Amino acid sequence: MPVSVGTPAPGFTLPNTDSTPFSLEQAKGRKTLLVFIPFPWTGLCDGEACTLRDHFADLNALDANIVMVTTYPRPALAKWSAENGFNFPVLSDFWPHGEVSRLYGVFNEERGCANRATFVLDAEGTVRQVIATESLGTPREYDAYTAALARF
Repeated sequence: MPVSVGTPAPGFTLPNTDSTPFSLEQAKGRKTLLVFIPFPWTGLCDGEACTLRDHFADLNALDANIVMVTTYPRPALAKWSAENGFNFPVLSDFWPHGEVSRLYGVFNEERGCANRATFVLDAEGTVRQVIATESLGTPREYDAYTAALARF
């Protein structure tokens, strides 16, 4: 079951692309888009991630962090992140496989990946909104992020 709006976001620590542990606690003090993606190097995931990269300044102006999580192994994510010039943490939920995705209720058991879901957190780490799609093949709309962040 996905994490509910109005509840504290579950804490976790995952490796970033250079193997440094990143804790969700590090994002507190600013709003956060906790973005789960299924598969790097696919048109939809690349498009969503690059849109966030391209609007980094706009999201920063809304006092928001971007933290991306996927079940891919860290070395692959390091290459993907470098190729795309991502300026936000990309975290590997590879091992134990999908543990954080399961914690948030967005792990797709059939496909072995995270479903396409974003948890919008306030500065204290409370879930204010969940932006998700019904299908792995449907991207999230960028405007939904800015609308959610503007509400608080």
